[in-house]
Amino acid sequence: MAKHDITNADFKLFLVLWNQRMGLKTPIIHKGMANWLEEAWRRGDTRLLLMAFRSCGKSTIVGVFAAWLLYRDPNLRILVLAADEALAGKMVRNVKRIIERHPLTPAMKPKNADQWAGDRFTVRRMLELRDPSMLARGVSANITGSRADVIICDDVEVPNTADSAEKRHDLRTRLTETAFVLAPGGTQIYVGTPHTYFSIYADAPRTELGEGAPFLDGYRRLEIPLIDKTGESAWPERFSRADIERLKVSAGPNKFTSQMLLRPVNIAEGRLRPALLNFYDSSMAYIKELNRLEISGREMVSASAWWDPAFGNGDGSVLAAVFTDAEGFYWLHKLAYLKLDPLSALDEATQQCQQVAMIAQFLRLPSISLETNGVGNFLPAILKHELARKKVRCAVREIHNRRPKDVRILEAFDAVLAARALYANESIKATPFLQEMAEWNPGGRNRDDGLDAVAGALSQEPVRIARAYTAGGQDWMKGAKPQRAETDFGV
Repeated sequence: MAKHDITNADFKLFLVLWNQRMGLKTPIIHKGMANWLEEAWRRGDTRLLLMAFRSCGKSTIVGVFAAWLLYRDPNLRILVLAADEALAGKMVRNVKRIIERHPLTPAMKPKNADQWAGDRFTVRRMLELRDPSMLARGVSANITGSRADVIICDDVEVPNTADSAEKRHDLRTRLTETAFVLAPGGTQIYVGTPHTYFSIYADAPRTELGEGAPFLDGYRRLEIPLIDKTGESAWPERFSRADIERLKVSAGPNKFTSQMLLRPVNIAEGRLRPALLNFYDSSMAYIKELNRLEISGREMVSASAWWDPAFGNGDGSVLAAVFTDAEGFYWLHKLAYLKLDPLSALDEATQQCQQVAMIAQFLRLPSISLETNGVGNFLPAILKHELARKKVRCAVREIHNRRPKDVRILEAFDAVLAARALYANESIKATPFLQEMAEWNPGGRNRDDGLDAVAGALSQEPVRIARAYTAGGQDWMKGAKPQRAETDFGV
């Protein structure tokens, strides 16, 4: 390679050489991103948005691009902002590794170890500058006093920064402040995918937020959805048609549309439809001889239960129990809107805990997740007492929810309803649940007590029940059992 090639390699060559050093090929989709980034840089475009589907390697390519920029001009100062500092640090560490191992950049590593830290580093450069060559910060961190020639906003919009109106307002405010950090003539690059209808990446203004123009108005955009305009995969070597279809089912229509097709989806479009439920009219049966638990003739392999308690504040206290069969279908077998006996001498909390304990015993539940927000703080001890009194082997899991209820409900129901994978017992029709589904709108004031409880049960990882009912042939979960292996090892 000629000397001018070594000191002036274009970005695509720089990327290919790095991948070769790592023993990797450079897919066409990555070459396209590389060409776009370099052309924009050489053209002098200072406002860029690279929006590509999840898992396509966009952050990796931008990290290599940052290394290339420092290779071309070691005096640059690059600030990486991400949803949190750990995510930003991941890109900085990757760029450090590239500079250490890339065939064109080994001389850039400084002699002093204190200039080569985990969340910041400084390459060998001619100028004496206060700010490091590359610095990682979370979007909520204090960056006052910092200066940068390039700011990379890598996945600043994620559920933790955009799942409520307050968080979205705070994110926009924080990002606006980067104008005071960016040096005159500096470049700002956004990298990410939309996570909300009110996305900062939207190409049209969100008038509901008072926007007269899109948040990133004037930015040069490159959008790479998973499925192109011809209906083909943008990366067929990694995402085949079958892979895409499986992804549609597992992610659900809203998340797939937003994260893979890059179209910000209004959460209201995820309205729940009772018509997508499959109803069944059969009881649960435990077959002792086969050590098997069945619903409608299908073997159940796991269960989860969620109790969202309430006391006299207008909300309903609801327990939902969901079973899962071997094929991955969900069976909403019990939805109990707990009732109180005004003539009972027992207090309200004890009455509810007794009802929950009876349901746990009847359904052979391995555990109950109890939402401890607010009124639920003192209930776990009472429930454990009632379970012990009835000799019911059921664990109590205390859950504190901080995520918005609308988001929890939509994410729990979206994929399973789209896949027609949720079965509901006919008894559910006698509860307010179907009306709650039909009338539900995010941010609305309609009742959603049953929806919240079922969403909680659906969101829980399947709970193996092997440990809960081991006496009397009740171990219907068929969990893994210890095996003795004969070996010739002299241990």
